[in-house]
Amino acid sequence: MCGWRVPRASARRLVLAAPDRREIRVGWRAGLWRETWLPRRAGLSLLLAGAFCLWCCQGPASGPPEDSSKSESPTIEPGNPQRIISLSPNVTDILEGVGAFDRVVAVSDYCSYPPSVASLPRVGGWQNASLEEVASLAPDLVAMAEVQAPFVDSHLQALGIKTLVVPSQSLQDVFTAIDAVGRGVGRQKAARRLQSEVRAVLDGVAGRTRGLPKPSVLCVVDRVPGTLRGLYAATRGSYLSRLIEIAGGRPIAPPATFSYGRIGKEAVVTLNPDVVIDMVQGAQGALAEEPIAIWSELKQIRAVRRGRVHPVREMFVLHASQFVAQTAELFSQLIHPEVFGKDGVR
Repeated sequence: MCGWRVPRASARRLVLAAPDRREIRVGWRAGLWRETWLPRRAGLSLLLAGAFCLWCCQGPASGPPEDSSKSESPTIEPGNPQRIISLSPNVTDILEGVGAFDRVVAVSDYCSYPPSVASLPRVGGWQNASLEEVASLAPDLVAMAEVQAPFVDSHLQALGIKTLVVPSQSLQDVFTAIDAVGRGVGRQKAARRLQSEVRAVLDGVAGRTRGLPKPSVLCVVDRVPGTLRGLYAATRGSYLSRLIEIAGGRPIAPPATFSYGRIGKEAVVTLNPDVVIDMVQGAQGALAEEPIAIWSELKQIRAVRRGRVHPVREMFVLHASQFVAQTAELFSQLIHPEVFGKDGVR
């Protein structure tokens, strides 16, 4: 075998029924949570967050997950790769975080961090990576999130290219992925240090929000720009929902098969969130939409009435990487502005 993957007791391969989307029907409360489709811009959020195949997060509800070093680790062959291609933004983040980015020779179309990715070749999107381009770069290792593996992993292995597939759904997966990437590139100590840094931030946020009121929070990860059509929310059990809990909120989107689920406006009205976190994508600058004005369509929900709709444009929020630490801090500021200042401290 030319590749390895992080073992999981509940791991399952994801095979999509169509090249661009898969229909998933999730019944919940008389159809409030309606049939779910892969978001149109999942290339941005799917890779960034590792969108599908939900596995429940581990660890106590009020704090960060357990040490990933207790989990099984992939078997690593001798020798550290010197030419690495990353097909997922969260993997690229982690490679930089463990000090191995200088060995990256190409990235996906959606990788935006660190800034020096701008000078690297791009090898395609999350399901249409160019195998010819990848092979021409003679990589020692191609790393990706598990949601991407069904589209490219077996093809790369057939070409004799070593692959590393890491999980990206739950908060625990983030720590497992950091560990796996660190081992895969020979940066185990740096990976452990990065895990400790992230864990310390999450511990700090959880400690400061413990005992605070828990407003209900709906986290919208995608929608048709300029409208409230095609709403997708982070489902309960996803790493984003877990970060909302750590930040002192109560995620109200129901659990589902995948980490993101489509939700109609009538369901939003029924859920009646205290806070809406809206991951704004699309045009920037003069052409950018005005999310507050768009959400005013739902004047009946508490978040709109009380001015608690919070547009978020930072793309790192959708990365299942070490940036979960910054996301938890950001969420704590949005959910509890009465407690946290602009810098995220009391």
